[in-house]
Amino acid sequence: MHRLREDYGTTLAYSLTVAAALYVVWKITQSPEQALQFTFNGLAVGAVYALIAIGFTLVYSTVWFFDLYYGAAAALGAYGVFYLRSFDTLGGRYEVNEPILNAAFALVTAGVAAWTMHEAFGARLRQRGMSRNTIRAIGGVVGAAAGIYMWFVLTFPAMMTALLSPAVGVIVAVVVCWLLYRAYRYALADASAIPVVILGAVIGCAIGAYIGSLILQMDGAGLYLSWAVSCLLAGIVGLALYRGLYVYMRERARSPLVMLVASLGILLAMTAFTTIIFQSAPRPLPEAFGSAPWNIAGANLKGFNVFAVGVAIVGFLALLFVLKWTTFGKAVRAIGDDEEVSKVVGINTTVVIAIVFFVGAVYAALGGILSGHDTAIQPRMGLLLLLKGWIASVVGGIGNLYGALLGGFVLGMIEQFGIWDLAGEWKDAISFALLILFLSFWPNGILPRR
Repeated sequence: MHRLREDYGTTLAYSLTVAAALYVVWKITQSPEQALQFTFNGLAVGAVYALIAIGFTLVYSTVWFFDLYYGAAAALGAYGVFYLRSFDTLGGRYEVNEPILNAAFALVTAGVAAWTMHEAFGARLRQRGMSRNTIRAIGGVVGAAAGIYMWFVLTFPAMMTALLSPAVGVIVAVVVCWLLYRAYRYALADASAIPVVILGAVIGCAIGAYIGSLILQMDGAGLYLSWAVSCLLAGIVGLALYRGLYVYMRERARSPLVMLVASLGILLAMTAFTTIIFQSAPRPLPEAFGSAPWNIAGANLKGFNVFAVGVAIVGFLALLFVLKWTTFGKAVRAIGDDEEVSKVVGINTTVVIAIVFFVGAVYAALGGILSGHDTAIQPRMGLLLLLKGWIASVVGGIGNLYGALLGGFVLGMIEQFGIWDLAGEWKDAISFALLILFLSFWPNGILPRR
């Protein structure tokens, strides 16, 4: 009898799914222009869901923990752009700057920078005979410098281009020099590296100086630099939460449920703080590029939405490359398979997992930024985007990176086509109905994790 009920339920689920699909196909034949519009909208929204699901999946497949902070990270990304560019929004009508908030983020940045300095170079410096106190002092100086720099960026957002263009130039110079060095060592492993280091430094400095000056002179560069700062802040907070809170809980708690509840508290607390600082009313972000719609076969498509889809795909491919073809990616996959064995073979699991939390939060923040530019932002957007990202993960297959990308776009399309004859407010109900359907009959998703 139990087996019969299961078969009946599965048959009913398949029947409803096929009926809904046939209805949508019939509607497409009735109004192909409207169907094309829903397709464009679904891809744009799906790109946001995919980015959040990718970050979500990265962390879950590594430490098997649902970090609900990523909802707050999405809101932090969007509100970070608003905070830094509020003087650009409707002639400065919404301008806001909180000294306490600036100091708090500066302190978190300082702590993360000091920890990063210690973990990245501490062992090498000790091997060269440097004392622990000296290393800590160097880390403190680096952390203080990073914190002060972040404080200036947050306190004087109108000067962001002038403050950040040198930093961008330095980063470009270092990356170019490193790439040239790696290419040289790969081609001529036994040759002396000194000439290429000197040449790489010269070329890197030249390219970095050019890029920095280009950004300094570029109109509207401040908006896109604010994207980078907001994503960086979201990642820094994510890393700080892992290193300062989750590590402590993982060592002492007997159940991952404790960490889940803690991350829920963080999400709700940050949502409340956002409401206090920015109020509950929706706020617009400054207009980005590609806001003017194109008319394609009777449907409107914005260039920014095409960009959002491209960001989701490029972000997926970049992460896939890192996970499959780099040493760091192999370490991440090893930790996901067995963290204790990874420690035994010499993988610094604390550092690797911290980077994973950082990257996941950056993806979530980027999704929040893209969503904020497409629609107005409001304090509870993080909770809603978190739920949509989780639904996308379930639909695509929990723990599967390919499934996260696919699930995001599938959810976006189903939301849009599902409200064809309904009011727009029904799309959230459709999403949760889809979640219930998958959890009940296809809990492994479209692409189950192997």
